[in-house]
Amino acid sequence: MSLDEKKSPWVGGYYNAGRGGDGPLSKPGEECGVFGVVGHDDASFLSYYGLHALQHRGQDSAGICTTDGTRFHSHRGMGITKEVFDQEKLEQLKGFASIGHVRYSTSGASHIVNAQPLIFRYRGGELAVATNGHLTNAKYLRKELEEDGSIFQTTSDTEVLGHLIARSPERDTEAAIRDALTRLRGAYAFLILTNDRMIAARDPNGFRPFSIGKLGDAYLFASETCAFDVVGAEFVREVRPGEMIVLDKDGIRSERFAQPQRRGICTMEYVYFARPDSNIDGINIHAGRKRLGQQLFREAPADADVVTGVPDSSISAAIGYAEESGIPYEMGLIKNRYAGRTFIQPSQALREQGVKMKLSAVRKVVEGKRVVVIDDSVVRGTTSRLIVGLVREAGATEVHLRISSPPFRNPCFFGIDTPSREELVASGMTVEEIRQHVGADSMGYLSIPGMIEAIGRKSCDDRDSGHCLGCFTDEYPAATSHEPEAVQQILSDWRRRKALPEEE
Repeated sequence: MSLDEKKSPWVGGYYNAGRGGDGPLSKPGEECGVFGVVGHDDASFLSYYGLHALQHRGQDSAGICTTDGTRFHSHRGMGITKEVFDQEKLEQLKGFASIGHVRYSTSGASHIVNAQPLIFRYRGGELAVATNGHLTNAKYLRKELEEDGSIFQTTSDTEVLGHLIARSPERDTEAAIRDALTRLRGAYAFLILTNDRMIAARDPNGFRPFSIGKLGDAYLFASETCAFDVVGAEFVREVRPGEMIVLDKDGIRSERFAQPQRRGICTMEYVYFARPDSNIDGINIHAGRKRLGQQLFREAPADADVVTGVPDSSISAAIGYAEESGIPYEMGLIKNRYAGRTFIQPSQALREQGVKMKLSAVRKVVEGKRVVVIDDSVVRGTTSRLIVGLVREAGATEVHLRISSPPFRNPCFFGIDTPSREELVASGMTVEEIRQHVGADSMGYLSIPGMIEAIGRKSCDDRDSGHCLGCFTDEYPAATSHEPEAVQQILSDWRRRKALPEEE
């Protein structure tokens, strides 16, 4: 479906001014989620339901900004979507276009000032921005901008984009946004709203999932396709790497602000982050995770009586492992969905107790059994040790731990909240040492080739698989902030644009 051929949702009655009708992590931290609507009377309510579907991507804060063609209406708050919004607040967010955000704080403190969408007022008018991702050169750009007179109100790297737009030599808003995007490095999916247009943009490597949907004459954007299903929208296509999509009174059009670079979709989206009912690059997450489990058995079989998965993200892989092995799958671990987040506890002992509050072993399922426990990743190893202990305490005679991804050895620089390399258990231990550390009878990881094959994503070109594998291999598809030469090149390019002298 060609976007250029479709009717603009800003016309035909809608472009009408006045119409308004876990602390120490047991897993890598989710990034954020964005959702946008253009051309619908109930834009704020659609955004609410879309954000609710994306809640797994961030629970620190939630926000929605709408426009009625004349002015913005916005509300943000700390906590999950249903805690921030109610019927009355949503009815006050009048307008036919909206952008929404759920936040996990990977850069900038968990504080209301960093809740998105961020709203800027500058010579071009009002501008609202919602982002999923992380800018690897944000602190360098921030330093340059501050030295040039910019005053930052937040600690979020998203604010850098607002300042770049405001300081761009381009006077047209669209051109200024395009100019600002070319200065950024890292992983991002942006939704930018003004009173007369919405712009969506994805980084040239395509690190983060970002999709386009359609609901009647309205267009939607979302971090995951599951959000379209919730509101009854149809999936159109992915936003392409390096693509900028503009919706305004003249219609909807697509252009490139940058040429696509080496593709680097985050592999952990398939392994852990995305909801099982989402699709990324045409691959259903649940089906992909089942294949991970099937491949895991081929590479790391276990002689056991029952297979169970750590809820929720490992269930699909556990089903796949059970199907391939012929060992029965059972619900041996139960998640208490009403327990508080463990990272708010002040001590390690209380955090460990918090894990027990969130997760319980089903004694009648595991007692007297040899149990295979499937998990999707091991970060510090603390939670794995506790899970193995829970299963043993419930009477399991053997506990065999299997991980449906390779050893997680390196931090992420592209929007996934991970500990330092020194805190990652696989960076300093062999698999056998990790097995002893967590107390399992045996342990096995999925290989990198096996993981790529099981996911089944088609390669974008002949150079690579199209995945970002940096957390497994320490080889990243794009420059990271720990590469000084790359950072200096970024700064050099930026100074050249502003005609600033090179530093000595």
